[in-house]
Amino acid sequence: MADRLIIFDTTLRDGEQSPGASMTKDEKLRIARQLERLRVDVIEAGFAAASPGDFEAVKAIADAIKDSRICSLARANDRDLSRAAEALRGANAGRIHTFIATSELHMEKKLRMTREQVLEQARLAVRFARNHCDDVEFSPEDGYRSDPDFLCQVVEAVIAEGAGTINIPDTVGYAIPELYGEFIANLRRRVPNSDKAIWSVHCHNDLGMAVANSLAGVKIGGARQIECTINGLGERAGNCSLEEVVMAIKTRRDYFGLDLGIDASQIVGASRLVSQTTGFVVQPNKAVVGANAFAHASGIHQDGVLKARDTYEIMRAEDVGWTANRIVLGKLSGRNAFKQRLTDLGIELESEAEINEAFQRFKALADRKAEVFDEDILALVMEEQADHQPDHYKLLALKQTSEMGEQPSAEVVFEAGGSEYHASSTGNGPVDACVRAIESQLQSGAELLLFSVNAISVGSSESQGEVTMRLQLGGRVVNAVGADPDIIVASAKAYLNALNKLRTKADRVTAQG
Repeated sequence: MADRLIIFDTTLRDGEQSPGASMTKDEKLRIARQLERLRVDVIEAGFAAASPGDFEAVKAIADAIKDSRICSLARANDRDLSRAAEALRGANAGRIHTFIATSELHMEKKLRMTREQVLEQARLAVRFARNHCDDVEFSPEDGYRSDPDFLCQVVEAVIAEGAGTINIPDTVGYAIPELYGEFIANLRRRVPNSDKAIWSVHCHNDLGMAVANSLAGVKIGGARQIECTINGLGERAGNCSLEEVVMAIKTRRDYFGLDLGIDASQIVGASRLVSQTTGFVVQPNKAVVGANAFAHASGIHQDGVLKARDTYEIMRAEDVGWTANRIVLGKLSGRNAFKQRLTDLGIELESEAEINEAFQRFKALADRKAEVFDEDILALVMEEQADHQPDHYKLLALKQTSEMGEQPSAEVVFEAGGSEYHASSTGNGPVDACVRAIESQLQSGAELLLFSVNAISVGSSESQGEVTMRLQLGGRVVNAVGADPDIIVASAKAYLNALNKLRTKADRVTAQG
């Protein structure tokens, strides 16, 4: 494996830990299919023992995905490991990823276990996992802040028990690139059987160095697996960004000298899908997948790019999935053209009935705006797929009035549990009026934590608006998205979608790693 780097994607597990990023089984499966098209080596599908819903999601992905290895996280105990093995039973290639904390702080304060107890539990967990799965990965949680002597002991023991991958996580984003790289190199030198396992890095972005640390772990430390997420999604400041490490390795192959199996042309599609599913908008200046990543505003830069592209661009936009011909369909476009565009975008609908429903939505949208962009198509298809879920709340009609110097008002008609409600209210703005109208009937008690508006497609005043709302109720935090050419309608949709998510009582055990 000396010249091959394994990409381990944990968007569906560690990425989902970001507050509000929780996904349904169907949403996870859609993203897993895109990750398979991206040719990710390993997909960490979830934490099977966390909840019945997470178990079903891991199982569905294991049954459906054939070209990527499917992994489930499990704590170092028999119950978690058994659930992971059961969920992975249908996988073409499966992996159990087990972990236990090894830093003094975590062992004393969280686990309340001695070093001897942690060492024995790690050894037994890997032994148990190997009896159920040929491919076992072990992670010492908070590994970077662990005592190197003890860490060497633990790693040597779990490799002896059959762990084929050793992941050294910087769980709290404390590392510095050179120091982290040397830390892993030192472990590999000191552990006698280190050559019997592939070494992996898993870095968090608390100090903004997750990508740099991961690459140092590869170049200096000799690791041959990077654990990462689409858009750098994850708890706190997020994880190492898949698109950034992949394009760093590809663009600077002269330095890293490593091969990848990734189809980089699928990166932008994966980024859009994860963003629209979770409601976490990608910042415009985000490397590789941000809207401005390949934009040039400076006259000097524009002149240089026109004369010779490589004066200011170190990679091609097309290589990661950006397309120059983005306006492709309009109201006169037929069903076959629409179906072909779905294929081009990597969208797979399961039946002709679903294609017909999506096409009708497309025609309705095309009647309202002259040009339909790729982003519009993705949004309407995701909305169509989401509508297959039995929503308790659904927007039926909306009327709002806003005039400078006057207080805005809104009249909203919505469905709740099969009953139709008519509500009206005033507010500080038209969106506030809509939310107040809905709440006048529902009185949900939910707290609005985030309101964000984003244009789905750029460069046109006809762009659809995408509204993200984050609500909190009883300790649960959810994100929801609404899309419509009318921002106020999109806002009402987003609010009702968030209330639908809050009604789903899915208890989750926070994963670690």
